[in-house]
Amino acid sequence: MVLPIAYMAPKEWYKAYLIAPEEVEIEGLESFEKQTCRNRAIIGKGIMLSVPVKKVEHKQLTRDIEISYQSHWQHQHWISLVSTYKNTPFFDYYEEFFKPFYEKEYRFLWDLNSEIHETIMALLNNERPGLGESRFAYRCTADWGGEELNRFFGEGKSILDDLFEYGPATTDHWK
Repeated sequence: MVLPIAYMAPKEWYKAYLIAPEEVEIEGLESFEKQTCRNRAIIGKGIMLSVPVKKVEHKQLTRDIEISYQSHWQHQHWISLVSTYKNTPFFDYYEEFFKPFYEKEYRFLWDLNSEIHETIMALLNNERPGLGESRFAYRCTADWGGEELNRFFGEGKSILDDLFEYGPATTDHWK
């Protein structure tokens, strides 16, 4: 199965990924399309977070998309995460794993999303996350346009809603 890279992906994305993670490849050789889960996440009660990207050239590959730091988006995202999740049962336990993503500047969206994904997977498996080499492979398949993503993942909220609420029992809650 091939999935598009996603910023704090929806739980539907993780449900698809967890069917057989060893068989999943994350798409990186597609043409980047704005306003999709590649650089957007919905948290809490419909709060939209968007990672700003530098000007995208026509048919630019997703793996080559650079993050823009002209705005203070990292601070804004972190404040939104804290205000949305501070009263959830597992935020205090997981805060230390997510805060570094909003303190470090990443050049590429791919790198940010990959490291967030690896952290989420470790927490879902009740492991301590370590930021190592990404196992994601670039693959060229069908283009995941905005409409196709919405049909596949719906308007799904980020996995963080469930992760901060249910902790390591997140996937058990889905059954």
